[in-house]
Amino acid sequence: MPALVTPRLRLVPVTLEAIEAVLDHDKPRIEAIVGATFPPGWPNEDLVASGFPYSREAIRSAPEVRLWGDSLVVLKDEPRVVGSVVFHGHPADGVAEVGYSIEDSSRGQGLATEATRACVEWALEQDGIAAVQATTFEWHRASLGVIMKLGMKQIGTRDHDSLGELLVFERRR
Repeated sequence: MPALVTPRLRLVPVTLEAIEAVLDHDKPRIEAIVGATFPPGWPNEDLVASGFPYSREAIRSAPEVRLWGDSLVVLKDEPRVVGSVVFHGHPADGVAEVGYSIEDSSRGQGLATEATRACVEWALEQDGIAAVQATTFEWHRASLGVIMKLGMKQIGTRDHDSLGELLVFERRR
């Protein structure tokens, strides 16, 4: 994925070198690679578990598949990482699944929508990608807001292992 730029953001692709630093919890190294500071407490186990659900070995063996489309959200005016937009690997079936997160102190400013829109539009331009999906819970109003602003339509539901029913949304090419 190339670096993407929006009016307020730089979306920095997650490389194998960058994810190795994150997995090692080596904050100075990842900040040097990305060219931006990370929020206090990042990287941490929650970030790694939610954003990069693959083992280190799986990522190393196929970074072009496992890290496909993943990016860190960096403020343009202040080189600071405020979140991430990740896909769940390169899809074999033409349907990419996107996830996004913005750190607490930067929420409520439309950054998740701006960053995720750029990544979804990039994904839909890629050969073999027919659609992008996102999932959230009915009670997660902020996430639902992002999804609606992206022009996604609900296409169904899916069960989450421990938290109940997820709503599934999709935007097609």
